[in-house]
Amino acid sequence: MEKLPRQVYTSEFRQQAVELIIRDGLSIAEVSRRLSISPKTLANWVKRAKAGDLPAVNVGTGTPRHVVTDAEAELARLRRENAELRMERDILKKSAAYFALDALRGTR
Repeated sequence: MEKLPRQVYTSEFRQQAVELIIRDGLSIAEVSRRLSISPKTLANWVKRAKAGDLPAVNVGTGTPRHVVTDAEAELARLRRENAELRMERDILKKSAAYFALDALRGTR
């Protein structure tokens, strides 16, 4: 299995995510679901923001990384949601077929 590239978010995106938690009072779990990011990553951002040292983008080894834009984050969230809805649809189709077959067996 190939390793996914590490995502780097803009400092503006990080700040807005932290503000949703601190200013608006939303939970870390709720914000992480809404923004489709790891709750652990978000918790680290909040902890660093409260300490006053939320890191800037691309701090580290200097290797080129892909900066995730808001549009890309939204697209990723929608793709995950679409995959989840397809899975739910398939489960419902199978269960409907199972119960229909069971109902037909009961009428004989």
